[in-house]
Amino acid sequence: MSENRFYRWRPHPWHGLSAGPEPPIRMHAYIEITPFDLVKYEIDKETGYLHVDRPQRTSSNPPTLYGFIPRTYCGKRVGAVHKAGIVGDGDPLDICVVSERAITHSDVILTVRIVGGFPTIDSGKADDKLIAILENDSFWGDIIDVSELPAGLIERLRHYFSTYKTIPGKEQTVSVRNTYGRETALQLVEAAMLDYEEAYGKYVKSFEEDG
Repeated sequence: MSENRFYRWRPHPWHGLSAGPEPPIRMHAYIEITPFDLVKYEIDKETGYLHVDRPQRTSSNPPTLYGFIPRTYCGKRVGAVHKAGIVGDGDPLDICVVSERAITHSDVILTVRIVGGFPTIDSGKADDKLIAILENDSFWGDIIDVSELPAGLIERLRHYFSTYKTIPGKEQTVSVRNTYGRETALQLVEAAMLDYEEAYGKYVKSFEEDG
């Protein structure tokens, strides 16, 4: 990118940022929640600002940074990666980012490498949680596949996403299964980028031409 290029206005984190410098391997992650947050922050789809979705209902904190990949959309192609008849949840593709150093701020953009993910079904729809490594991380930087991460970290992530929407007295709506590796995760990224292009591509193109 030229040093003379800049955005005159703040871009929408979902629609205004690029998906990544080298899709589907090296991607951008927009961070909504850090491991220090006891409140569930979520992007407002209309304005692009973070808003408070809810206080966390359980006592567990997210084990890693958590957010989404810009210009992805969980639609029919994302659902088809796992099982015919399942569709995506209509949100951008969720991502968990592993970093040695504590990053305490949300509303930041990271460059990450995809290494795997969790097949997650929420209310009958695909709501996968990809796992990635912060690019150039001095401790985790050599990891290629999720199988190389500590089992304890994977179990914490699975437990968090299995319980973070739990409401006492109500039926559990989220199912988190065993992790899949890098190859399946890359297929999901490609599927989510195609789903996004179908859902929003013509609108993004018109905005860019007008801008």
